[in-house]
Amino acid sequence: MKQRILYIEDNPHNMDLVCRILSHVGGYEVSGAIDGLTGVTSAEQLQPDLIIMDINLPDINGLEVTRRIKAKPQLQNIPIIAFTADTGESDRQIYLAAGCNGYMAKPASAKTLLDTVQAFL
Repeated sequence: MKQRILYIEDNPHNMDLVCRILSHVGGYEVSGAIDGLTGVTSAEQLQPDLIIMDINLPDINGLEVTRRIKAKPQLQNIPIIAFTADTGESDRQIYLAAGCNGYMAKPASAKTLLDTVQAFL
């Protein structure tokens, strides 16, 4: 069975590129959500093995999405990787404090993306 990844991202170009890399090169089963509320619902329904979280989303930000997911007992052990262009050290600390298990800066090479995903799976 393929490992399942949920990618929460509002930018269609980023969504397409990351999903293609993860599915075609990495061999993962990938689902996408285009905003935070859909991401929470998708996490509940899919129970993925990993979540990649954009931070700047149009409805609720990725930090709030992370908090909501981690507050659900059936989802709290799913690793969440913050994936954002906000790359300051203080930003990174905020993501980790909100419940993200790791951090990846945008843009990321395909190798960095796959290596980071593999490290959390």
